Amino acid sequence: MQRIILIFLIATLAACGHSHRGRQGDAPPPSRVTEADFGDSDPHPWADPSPYRYPVHGIDLSKFQTSVDWAEARENGVNFAFIKATEGGDQADPLFEEHWRGARRAGVAVGAYHFYYHCRPAIEQARWFIAHVPRAPGALPPVLDMEWTPTSPTCRIRRDSATIQSEMRIFLNAVEAHYGQRPIVYTTVDFYRDNDLSAMGGTEFWLRSVAANPKDVYAGQTWKFWQYTSTGIVPGIAGNVDVNVFNGSKAEWAEWLARRAQ
Repeated sequence: MQRIILIFLIATLAACGHSHRGRQGDAPPPSRVTEADFGDSDPHPWADPSPYRYPVHGIDLSKFQTSVDWAEARENGVNFAFIKATEGGDQADPLFEEHWRGARRAGVAVGAYHFYYHCRPAIEQARWFIAHVPRAPGALPPVLDMEWTPTSPTCRIRRDSATIQSEMRIFLNAVEAHYGQRPIVYTTVDFYRDNDLSAMGGTEFWLRSVAANPKDVYAGQTWKFWQYTSTGIVPGIAGNVDVNVFNGSKAEWAEWLARRAQ
């Protein structure tokens, strides 16, 4: 009788352990695309080609997204997430680590971005980013977020385009040397135009365009990601969130991931 009970207990524990591993393995791999089931609190009447024709959607977020159920978001179309890590040379996003861990656990392809501060040397900002973002297997390329800052309480300067490009290259080179991946550059229509960023050869761009396809506002510029709204509604995320698409098919996404995610 004791032998029977022992066998039963062993079988039960084994079953529990198997179930636990199953729950841990529920997260889809980053290369598996889940279909976007998003809304928009302020939708734009898109003409073709609209962002909805692209199969691979994702988000970018920061401390302003305080509540995220990453598993739910992943199953409803969040295939990638760029998370704010740092700003300037002395600010770190307080929710970066929480978002980073949660997204990776859910099988979301994850990358980190740095918001550039125009009143601080680029090399200091690169070192600050490196000090806060792990060199993690499978992570997406780092991102340098370049925008004008007309509402900043401490820095509203507008340097000339030659200086801007020079400082960008300093940041990109330093960060690439550390992570082994050339960073992506995120930018806006006015910043791109004012600083002639089309001259930044060898750069993959993530472009903001909330009223037209990037091809119509960034003439001739190739792009890898397109931020098409800041008022997205995504299951699992409280409040509005920025939504983006990858420029390619599902197969091209898997190929790009394999090539860029180290």
